[in-house]
Amino acid sequence: MSYPKPLRRLITLLSRLPGIGEKTATRLALFLLRMPASFTRDMGEAIASLSTAVIRCSRCFNIADEDPCTLCTDTNRRNDLICVVEGPTDVIPIEKSGAYQGRYHVLGGAISPIDGVMPEHLHIQELLDRIAKGGIAEVILATNLTSEGEATASYLGAALKDLPVSVSRIAYGMPVGSDLEYTDEVTVGRAIKGRREFSR
Repeated sequence: MSYPKPLRRLITLLSRLPGIGEKTATRLALFLLRMPASFTRDMGEAIASLSTAVIRCSRCFNIADEDPCTLCTDTNRRNDLICVVEGPTDVIPIEKSGAYQGRYHVLGGAISPIDGVMPEHLHIQELLDRIAKGGIAEVILATNLTSEGEATASYLGAALKDLPVSVSRIAYGMPVGSDLEYTDEVTVGRAIKGRREFSR
């Protein structure tokens, strides 16, 4: 027996999501089929609005629903401190740790020549422009502790070498090879508090 065409289409689309195989996609599709029409309609509207309702902040390049984002307009945060991360998912664990009260800069990825990601594909020039405006005392490099993250941190360290800012790297309290988005907030908090001077 095969499923009706609309259900098969939904299963195919769901199975394209990260970590979702065909069996899980089938279970999810059947679950949605049992839900009230109002639930699936609301879910459909939420998914459809993502591409227009969620934008990039023009200052820090984090995802947001307004520009500039709430992290950039929060008057209780330090303006002289910028934490540089690879992606929006890396901001969340740092915020949950409660150990950081500065500003952010989201690069939009990490340098990876094998994947065709070069420095010019990231928001590195925008970071340099922010620093050039003055008022920044320290830049924390919080790229992931992977080979790509380390390469990106090294590149940024060299790019920032002659600028009048202190450059630090998050501490290795985080396991090497780990991603910020999958690390608990206590570990992230310790890594932020235990940051070290970045050797340039």
